[in-house]
Amino acid sequence: MAYVPGTEIDPAAALLFIINAASGHHEREDTRVAIEATLAIAGRTAELLFTPADDLAGVAVRAAAKALAQHTALVAVGGDGTINAVAQAAHAAGCPMGVVPQGTFNYFARTHGIPTETAAATRALLHAATVPVQVGLVNDRVFLVNASLGLYPELLQDRETYKARFGRSRLVAFGAAVATLLSPHRQLRLRIEGGSGGAREIITPTLFVANNRLQLEQVGLAQAWALDQGCLAAVTARPIGALAMLGLLWRGLQGRLGEADTVSSSTFHQLIVRPRLALGRRMVKVALDGELCWMRSPVEFRVAPRPLLLLKPAGKEAPGDPESGAA
Repeated sequence: MAYVPGTEIDPAAALLFIINAASGHHEREDTRVAIEATLAIAGRTAELLFTPADDLAGVAVRAAAKALAQHTALVAVGGDGTINAVAQAAHAAGCPMGVVPQGTFNYFARTHGIPTETAAATRALLHAATVPVQVGLVNDRVFLVNASLGLYPELLQDRETYKARFGRSRLVAFGAAVATLLSPHRQLRLRIEGGSGGAREIITPTLFVANNRLQLEQVGLAQAWALDQGCLAAVTARPIGALAMLGLLWRGLQGRLGEADTVSSSTFHQLIVRPRLALGRRMVKVALDGELCWMRSPVEFRVAPRPLLLLKPAGKEAPGDPESGAA
């Protein structure tokens, strides 16, 4: 993907930070102080927009237009949902985007060498290069890390419930995954068109589409390399019981999911998925970058024809991380 001209950032222009206001008062204040203090030391200015979760999309669209007009960047401060909302707007407008991650796994930030601590991530923005990065589309909505149908959206929904009760951590995410896999769940009946297999019908508990090399590497799937070659990766499992699903979770945590003979994975540029829905239903639950939504069937997954312009620390690759996660 070639660099898109006309996206140079004016160092005199204020960076536009969109910050998810759903966090507690002390956390918001710590974030504000860290960003403003870091920028002050560097002699840079910023506009901090503390935004309610239900208004993120609208604020991001308006801020992206402003960033483009002022030759500056739009910066997402928050977890996967916040980063996704800002990415939707930045990608549509064609303005550069930065990230200050505050999520649980931070796959997108870590893949691109972005620090996970607020002050360090803010400093990195000031010396970053604008580089084009691949994004995926599901029914024309952007996703940066993954999108999925079936069991994985249920897992994310349960994880949000656990996070509200026990706090945000990888241990809480793992506990939620175990609880979801042990609960009853229905199988998806899908007609899939595209990819290397042509048209086919499958029964599976979940269809998982990945756009993040680090996440696939950590669970041990060989298709990770293809995400740097302009492809997406699709992962499905054969119908199996709850204990066998726990076994897959354990393999993923050990980085050996690709060894399981009940898991199939492949790469593609475009897939059209037609779920068999109950009579009268036309919508299917989809998870994208940790957020749940309903989409009209059929569901199309594809590589976006135009990249996202990301502020990436110069010379950075995905850092090693001893903590792997399948969620």
